[in-house]
Amino acid sequence: MKIVGLTGGIGSGKTTVAKLFSELGVPIYIADVEAKKLMNRSKVIRRKLIALFGEKAYTNEGLNRPYIASKIFNNKELLEQMNAIVHPKVGAHFKRWLKKQNGAYVIKEAAIIFEEGMQSQYDCIVLVTADLEERINRVLQRDNTSREKVLAIVNNQLSDEEKIKKSDFVIVNNTIEDTKVQVLKIHKSLIK
Repeated sequence: MKIVGLTGGIGSGKTTVAKLFSELGVPIYIADVEAKKLMNRSKVIRRKLIALFGEKAYTNEGLNRPYIASKIFNNKELLEQMNAIVHPKVGAHFKRWLKKQNGAYVIKEAAIIFEEGMQSQYDCIVLVTADLEERINRVLQRDNTSREKVLAIVNNQLSDEEKIKKSDFVIVNNTIEDTKVQVLKIHKSLIK
């Protein structure tokens, strides 16, 4: 079974593309969603994140995401330390999940495949791109954030040009109709 990486910058539409593949019967693993679940469930992660960020890392409701986001926003070292705690656990969780799947391929959606140098973990990579203004508008509609914060995240990620060079397939996600056609074409290629 092939492991296909699905990646793209913030607001590119990875979730939309993942849903389109899911509608074709492809098993989808959303690394970000699973990481958030593990950060709330795992006692080991909880203990290590409290050691890293302090008691405010968690509230009675669970992970204090706004607090952690404020700490790592302009601190790459803290972000890397957090990723070193969380990513191995997500990787192990994915391997357990993978054993339960069947089909020609599965998709693991992860925003920072290239930034973290994880491309060797995949048989091929699908990159989702969109016009920058479209991406910014999507994030502004989806999240309670500012244009400046969105641009800061965009600037922290590799450029689409760099990612395109490293990807096996590229989906330009500006309209849903065009995106559906591109997803179907890639799907047919992957099940051959």
